[in-house]
Amino acid sequence: MFAVRNEETALDIVQDAMLKLAEKYGDKPAAELPMLFQRILQNTIRDFYRRQKTRSLWTTLLSAFSPDDEEGSDPLDTLQAEDGSNWSNTPHGNLEQAQILGMIEREIEKLPPRQREAFLMRYWEEMDIAETATAMGCSEGSVKTHCSRATHTMAAALKAKGIELTAVRLNRE
Repeated sequence: MFAVRNEETALDIVQDAMLKLAEKYGDKPAAELPMLFQRILQNTIRDFYRRQKTRSLWTTLLSAFSPDDEEGSDPLDTLQAEDGSNWSNTPHGNLEQAQILGMIEREIEKLPPRQREAFLMRYWEEMDIAETATAMGCSEGSVKTHCSRATHTMAAALKAKGIELTAVRLNRE
């Protein structure tokens, strides 16, 4: 069984599970609800950890572009040199930063429309799987598939262009 150590996060997960139970199984007999709730809660916790793993992966990948001293900054706003030192505001550093950002943007634009849409909603807009599925008008499984394909395509394309973000391996969910 999974454990969520942050109290606020745990309460959010329980609330989400309760809402799912009420929305999908409100018409079921009361005797069935505890077992249904237990299963929904377990799945909601799994979804939370999968989402965290995926966000952590992209945060790690994109953190190679962020200076360590700026908390909460957009990883695409500033880039970091491969040796870990921050680029200075030199014309050369600014040009390199702009070129890499341009490559990333072009790779995002090259993604098939559904993959691009899912990728941007999940990782830039930080929407959860259910919200993304609703917005895209598809199943949650389709969102997961689109995001997985997009992340693998992006990582491979950037690596082929010589952008080594990190040694983190892409794990399948």
